[in-house]
Amino acid sequence: MNLILETPRLILREMRHEDANALFEMDCNPNVHKYLWQKPVVHIDEVHAYIDMVRKQYIDNGIGRFVAITKDTNELIGWTGIKYVNDHVENGNTNFYDYGYRLNEKFWNRGFATEASNAWLAHGFNQMNIKTMNAYTHAENGASNHVLQKVGFHFMEDYPDEDGVTWKWWQLENNSVK
Repeated sequence: MNLILETPRLILREMRHEDANALFEMDCNPNVHKYLWQKPVVHIDEVHAYIDMVRKQYIDNGIGRFVAITKDTNELIGWTGIKYVNDHVENGNTNFYDYGYRLNEKFWNRGFATEASNAWLAHGFNQMNIKTMNAYTHAENGASNHVLQKVGFHFMEDYPDEDGVTWKWWQLENNSVK
């Protein structure tokens, strides 16, 4: 993909295999996976498989998760972005746009998630003309729930997954698209 988004502190670009080591560092941390099914990665091959999946989404759907790089230090801090969900059902929904992010723990609580979220929502609504953006978070993930609320998402409902874990379903409407 030729898309690159910039914020005051971040460059958001396509995910590449050269990003695997930094993504592995993030995804092997149990704290990062506390609200993500408690399954940190254990081998870098899992990260390469994830990168392959994301790159296939770029081709199939024209969008997918992008890595976030700090402008000042050129560090990969995690991934953010819009994904078109058509490979599973979430809260009774499929074929929808989902906003999400995951950051390396050492970059938490610095406003990066909010900054990236605002850039992606602007892109999704203004360039992609997405009518409805969805997001879902673990019910107990206060930080992510706060970020979504802060950038304008509206809480719609709690719902259980197949393991009985409660998730929150969020939605944001683009009022300029009919």
